Amino acid sequence: SAKFESLKNQIDPHFLFNSLNVLNSLIEENPDMAQDFTTSLSKIYRYVLEQKDKELVPIEEELDFAKIYMTLLEMRFENSIRFSFPENTDFNEGKVVPLSLQLMLENCIKHNIVSEQKPLHIRIYLENGYLVVENNLQKKETLNQERKGVGLQNIVNRYTILTKRNVLIEESKEHFKVKIPVLTKQIEVMETINTTNDNAYLKAQKRVKDIKEFYGHLITYCLIIPLLIFINLYTYSDFLWFFFPMFGWGIGLSIHAFTTFGYGKDWEEKKIKELMEKNKQNNWE
Repeated sequence: SAKFESLKNQIDPHFLFNSLNVLNSLIEENPDMAQDFTTSLSKIYRYVLEQKDKELVPIEEELDFAKIYMTLLEMRFENSIRFSFPENTDFNEGKVVPLSLQLMLENCIKHNIVSEQKPLHIRIYLENGYLVVENNLQKKETLNQERKGVGLQNIVNRYTILTKRNVLIEESKEHFKVKIPVLTKQIEVMETINTTNDNAYLKAQKRVKDIKEFYGHLITYCLIIPLLIFINLYTYSDFLWFFFPMFGWGIGLSIHAFTTFGYGKDWEEKKIKELMEKNKQNNWE
């Protein structure tokens, strides 16, 4: 969970800084277009913030977002870039990791020449359970060709955590393709993990409360019993009555200690850990 959260948090500043770089160039080239870009960017960034806490989103939402993002790219590159979308709109409730299309589109722009003389053609389509982003290959010579970039690696890492199905990357002389799995069902219900985590938290919270109550009980015992001993010895030392509350209360304190730290608590924690370990294998397919 921590690794997945770290990957999701990586997207937010990565997207923002790249968008601001685009906006900066537009301000100099075309101030009016820069204003339109800012308006569209605010809508896109709202989507980024809404989706950043989700593991998966419906493929329709991701495609709608990609269309808005493409309008920003078209503002910048005008006739130098062209897009096409899937004609089939029946996705059978398929899901993908959020912002995956945006990161793949950004990867296309980053690693390829985009000009009116060499327009970049980007095609998005479905193929055998994968959502594919394909572009004509016209690499920028100045870039290290072995480097896939933050965006693409982020997608690969998130899918590795969520499913056994891999992100596929194919390159030929003419085209570059990235295929991300469209996930349609869970092998085991992920709610089990959430429920187990919630139960573990509640158990831990109750355990802390029980420990605090025991130590409060112990401190009270340690303060009151010496006071009773002092009163007994000071007022009537011939009859040592303080033994009765000391032993009676002591038995109650011992029982409290056993219920707080004894075997009865350990089996619950062991069972919770066992269930959490089993559910680590829950994957999407």
